[in-house]
Amino acid sequence: MKRPWLGIVVVLALSWGGLALLAAQGTTPKLGLDLQGGISVVLTAPDGTDTEKLEVAGDIIRRRIEEIGGVQEPDIVPSGGNALSPPSILVQLPGVTDEQRALEAVGTTGALSFRPVLGATVGEVGPLADGGSVPTGDATIGDYQRCYDLPGGSLAELTDPEVDPATGVTVTDDATRETYLPYRGQVLHLGPAIVEGTQVSQAVSNFQNGWLVQLDLNGEGGARFACMTGQATAYFDARRQIAIVLDGEVQTAPPVATEVGPEGIDGGSAVITVGNDPESEQEARDLAVVLRYGSLPVSFTLSDVSQVSGTLGADSLRTGLISGVAGLVLVAGFLLLFYRSLGLVAILGLTVFGSLLVAIYAWFGEATGLTLTLAGVTGVIVSVGITADSYIVYFERIKDEIRQGANATSAAVEGFKGAFRTILTADTVSLLAAGLLYALAVGPVKGFALSLGIATLLDIFVARTFTRRAAYMVAGSRLGEGGWFSITAAAGQSEEAS
Repeated sequence: MKRPWLGIVVVLALSWGGLALLAAQGTTPKLGLDLQGGISVVLTAPDGTDTEKLEVAGDIIRRRIEEIGGVQEPDIVPSGGNALSPPSILVQLPGVTDEQRALEAVGTTGALSFRPVLGATVGEVGPLADGGSVPTGDATIGDYQRCYDLPGGSLAELTDPEVDPATGVTVTDDATRETYLPYRGQVLHLGPAIVEGTQVSQAVSNFQNGWLVQLDLNGEGGARFACMTGQATAYFDARRQIAIVLDGEVQTAPPVATEVGPEGIDGGSAVITVGNDPESEQEARDLAVVLRYGSLPVSFTLSDVSQVSGTLGADSLRTGLISGVAGLVLVAGFLLLFYRSLGLVAILGLTVFGSLLVAIYAWFGEATGLTLTLAGVTGVIVSVGITADSYIVYFERIKDEIRQGANATSAAVEGFKGAFRTILTADTVSLLAAGLLYALAVGPVKGFALSLGIATLLDIFVARTFTRRAAYMVAGSRLGEGGWFSITAAAGQSEEAS
């Protein structure tokens, strides 16, 4: 083997140097929910929801949360949809800084719709409370019939809305029917949706003499929006408003500007003015997020919400680190006792292995949002045993070669040839197991499978690039033959024991 020290220097620079560089830049592994605290939410979909819809919904929820901010790398995993469990999405939000807004982003899962305001009642009680009737001054769906007849709508057969008899407010909202919803001290009488959230192509907040949201619609949505706003210009009261409703709540209800004529706001674009006060910036940003990502392909039920405190997460991390260090100390002691100088090779190799593993989690955490969970820490601890097994297989091969008459140097070379085949076979089995676990499992088990898979690949890499060269160099030095701490002494110890 020519210049084995050069390969060792490269590996050490890659592992120790790479870890030191990331640490100097302040890049550390991102911790998951169970290690730093946060919130976990389970959204359950109706039975029969297919996997594709769950994946689309999960992607929309992810973008919505990331846009709102305050959540470090949300972990969103669709699951179920079989006989064992209902279709659902597990949403984990580690490091939440604004829990209420994050919950609103996750829990707001209904369909986004733009509806005409047919009338309004001042106060918290609607016109249908206690058997009341719709005021004669309200507009009717017939006034907007031409808008509903345009392509791209989904107006259902009209039925009376289900309302609370005490408040006159709609109990179960349906975008395809009339409804009564509260909004800023009023109860709005809304017609069925004319424009749906799926027809919004873009929404961006910006400042132009005040905070506003620039809204762009597709072809069908633009035509229907122009018709709706054109009809609204016939009124000069609450009926001039256009309500934007998400999950049965009126997000905003801006009036059509006075300069707009009966042709409505055409061209597929509109501006929603929010205001100039200190809260307007955040309101505009949140409204833009709702407009961009409000519509999901399926409605969900918020079936479970659980919280993990930062203290509990820190305790879990501390426990995992203590367990890992204790395991490393025991492994190191065993290797030194049974393999003498080769034990030093194993200990250095474990530091290379650990440095590369931490560096990978830190780099991928920064680049892709990969997080280290408690299950992942468990996988790392298990992988230490796998790596130790690789060293034991190699070192036992070296001892066998020495017992058969080979010197320490040739034993290191020949021993690796046979040992590496065994190591590669065993690691392949571990990789297959990790791959199957990652593909079939959900939640924390995926973290375990991922860390086990990464660690197994690193075991192969370290064995090939570092362990082989380091053992060869030790075998050719004073630690190879002669003395209690030598390789030959370790091989003789086995003979004495037998």
